[in-house]
This record gives sequence, structure tokens and C-alpha cells, in this order.
Amino acid sequence: MADPTTPPARARTELDAVIVGGGLSGLVAASELVDAGRRVAIVDQEPEASLGGQAWWSFGGLFLVDSPEQRRLGVHDSLELARQDWLGSAGFDRDEDEWGRRWAEAYLEFAAGEKREWLRGKGLKFFPVVGWAERGHGMAIGHGNSVPRFHITWGTGPGVLEPFIARVRAGEAAGLVDLRFRHRVDELIVEGGAVVGVRGARLAPDDAERGVASNRDVVGEFELRAPAVVVASGGIGGNHDLVREAWPERHGSPPAEMLSGVPAHVDGRMLGIAEASGARLVNGDRMWHYTEGITNWDPVWPSHGIRILPGPSSLWFDATGKRLPAPLFPGFDTLGTFEHLMRTGHDHSWFVLTQRIIEKEFALSGSEQNPDLTNKDLRLLAERLGSGAPGPVEAFKQHGVDFVVADTLPELLDGMRRLSPDGILDADNVEREVVARDREVDHEFSKDLQLTAVRGARNYRGDKLIRVAPPHRMLDPKAGPLIAVKLHILTRKSLGGIQTDLDSRALGADGAPVPGLYAVGEAAGFGGGGVHGYRALEGTFLGGCLFTGRAAGRAIAAG
Repeated sequence: MADPTTPPARARTELDAVIVGGGLSGLVAASELVDAGRRVAIVDQEPEASLGGQAWWSFGGLFLVDSPEQRRLGVHDSLELARQDWLGSAGFDRDEDEWGRRWAEAYLEFAAGEKREWLRGKGLKFFPVVGWAERGHGMAIGHGNSVPRFHITWGTGPGVLEPFIARVRAGEAAGLVDLRFRHRVDELIVEGGAVVGVRGARLAPDDAERGVASNRDVVGEFELRAPAVVVASGGIGGNHDLVREAWPERHGSPPAEMLSGVPAHVDGRMLGIAEASGARLVNGDRMWHYTEGITNWDPVWPSHGIRILPGPSSLWFDATGKRLPAPLFPGFDTLGTFEHLMRTGHDHSWFVLTQRIIEKEFALSGSEQNPDLTNKDLRLLAERLGSGAPGPVEAFKQHGVDFVVADTLPELLDGMRRLSPDGILDADNVEREVVARDREVDHEFSKDLQLTAVRGARNYRGDKLIRVAPPHRMLDPKAGPLIAVKLHILTRKSLGGIQTDLDSRALGADGAPVPGLYAVGEAAGFGGGGVHGYRALEGTFLGGCLFTGRAAGRAIAAG
């Protein structure tokens, strides 16, 4: 590793790379360049307060294969099993998937190999209980994680960012990094068929806090030149117009209303700018939005939504009061549930649960919703492991507009009706389903596959300890009060983007690299323009930013 205080032989005013975007993937690429003694400029349209981008808001989950954390919990994982799960989930079926598939193979080897030690070498540590996300739709070769693989970073999203921000700041102090906030790129400079720099607008200073919309007042222009430009600008989740424009026919009509799981500056602008400069965009119709969104009672950005990370016990109903079919249980198949609900023609659905379930099974996605893990607070963590719901969950239950709390089922159904458009909810059917499900709990046998799944989940020590409540009757007063949660569609990730090779070089329509242009993170579909195919296994978005940013930084440093 080069000493960043030792300047390279070349002139100190010469840039080796310009990185567009100060999120995780851009910071990783920059840190690799600093390690190699290279000089880099990072430009970002947002104020300095938003350094770190979307990753700062994340839960910090990372996909690892056959880790010590898994083994300590009795989880037997392997690269072969992970590959089976990934390919069964991705469903690669297009010519455009060639590079996504290659990235998938490379990333799986990374996740089963050096990823954990590389991160631990940078100071990252992991919560000892591994989460089981995307449990799948019930077939061995289909979608889903066969075993728990969701490793929560101690420090959540800010913890993932910390070593890379520190390395970039060290590079800045040494004169190797030029951080330029409030610089919006409007054009890639192309000369002789190669990308040789960026042009854009300098925006007026803004003291907006992290995630809060900032002004777009232009106060000047700028131009930066370098032999390499890295697009690290994220996806389209904050731009609902682009989301609707890319909406695939297979999902039906886009919802009339959606919540935003990312700030408004995740606007997708750089994708079109990169395409205009010769890059090939692929798989724009592949998206990863969530169905378990709730309205943030204390929002940071417009239409700010939070995703519930549910355990498997809540009963899930569509807007009309029909229970979702097996295996569309909470936490099993995000896209399958999404597609099913879109076919109903309604924008919302319902969880029905008990206080006992919310205390054990509800977590909220986001660093700010998990202060114990984010702040590495052992006292708060002990409270999470004890009785009662986590503080942020309880706050949503008390203040959130999407929550109904009642002592009896008739009162709960009345509350659900009040939050439903007139005449849509069949409350009688909800009551029938709840009562019928309770009868299934009274014996150890059941034809209810959700109960079978809950009992199976509790065979895993991690789930039994902190994640899955013991099966009980919903109408047992001792388990109450009853709770209903109105769920909304929540925009989040683009699974497609700029097609790249394994060095993160952007590819053109002819399949050849566009000289000087690189793409990383969500802008590159987390690798190759679509490393996930149609479905993700979770914990793979931050990992994709890490892996693609590292590849770009190392490739540029190597010349």
C-alpha cells in the first residue's frame, strides 16, 4: 500500500481520475486510488453533509458465504449453494445478461473468499446473529437464500462507510483528493472517441442536512479533465417519473402513489448523460422496490418511507382483505409479492399481527432507525434483546399514520376500514382468516404453510433468539394488543444500468469499452449492468458497491 503522504512522480496538478458521486462505490474507488498514490477529484451535486450517499441510510447488511458467524450458529453454507441460490434468483435470460452473469460469478467468489477479511482489515465488525433475508418461494433451484447470509455491520451503513471516508479524508489532507461538493456534472467530455473529463454547473452553497433536498441555483461552471471518469451516481429511486417510465409491463400499471426509500437527489441524471457519451444502458426495466413501506412520521425527504424488515409471522392481506397465497409470506419473496400485489390493482396491503409479534419480529431498515447498532450502543442493544419493541418501532406504532392498534378484532377491523378507500376491504374475510389461522395453532400439525414455515424458522438459533416469535393465537389477549399496518410500495433500487466489464469499464453498444469511462455501484446495476438479474438475495447492494468500486479503483491505478 502506497503512503498517501508521498506524492507520485507526476505533476501534482494532474488528475488521474474524476469520480462523479460521493456515495459508497465512489468512495471505495477513490480509496483504492489513494492507496496507489494517485490523484483524484470527487464531484457531487449535494452539500458535504450528504457525503456517503444512500449507504449512510442503510441497515448495513452484507452478503457473506460460509462465514465464521454462520458457522458459530450452526449454519452450513458453501460457494456451490450460494451459486445455486443466486442463479435461481437471477433468472438470467437475455443476451444483455452476459456481463451480469460474469459479475455474479466473480462476486460470489469474493463473498465466499476475501471479502470478510478485506473488510475486517479496514476495521469492520459484524453483529454475531446472521439474518435470514429473502427465504425464497419454496423450491431448491428457485429464488431465495437456502441459509441465513445477511451479516449486519456493527455501525450499520455509517459503519460500512467509515473506513473509506477516513481513507479519502487522509488523501485529501495529503493533497491526493479534491472533494468538490455542489458540483453537478451535466456533460462528459468526449474527444477522439474517449471520455477525458466532465463539465457542469457549480451550485449555490446550501446548508441542507443529510438527505434534505438542496437548491439547484447555478452560480458558475466548471470543467475537470482526467484520463479516467467514474460514474458513481446511483440509480433512479428518488425520481418517480423515471421509475414509471422504466416500469415493465409484466408488473402491470405503476402505482398511483409510491413512497421514496431514497433521497430526491437519487435522480438518475448521470445514466442518460453516460448513454449520450457512448455507454450502453441495459435492463432498465429490472427494479427492486419493496411492498412493506410505511410513511415516515418524521420525514427527511419528500414522501419519505421506511421499510419494515419483517419476521415471518404476520398475516399478510391485500387491499381487499384476501390473504396472500403461499409462499408469499413476510420476508420470503420480495419481487413475487410485489408482482402479486400489483395484479390486484391497488397500491397498498396489510399486515395483521400482535404485540408479541411486533416485539420479536419487527425491525426497520435504515441506520437512523437502529440507533443501538448504528451507534454501537451495548445498553440499547440489550434493550432490543429484552422485552418490548425497539424504541423506533414503538415510535412508529404510536405516531405512524399507517398503524392501527386495538384490543379486539372488531375494533381493529374498524380502524382498517378508516384507512381504506370506501368499500374495498372485506373485513369479514379478514376475520375468517384470523380465526381459522388461530385454530391451526392449537395443535402441532397444520396445513397452514405459514405456520409450518414459522416453526421451521425457529429451528435456526438466530431466529429463535431474536427474530421469530413462538406461534400463538392472534386473538389471545395475553399476546395483544392487535396491530394492523397499512403497507405501501416503496421505491429503492435499480437492478439495471451501465453495462461494464470486470474492470468496471463502461461498454458501448458494440460491446467494446468506452475509453476512459468507468461505472460502479447502482449506476452499473451493481456490476455488468445487472448482476442480480431479476431478483436480489439482499445484503448484495452495499456489497456490489464495494466490489465494483474496488475493481474500478484498482484497474485505473494499474493503468
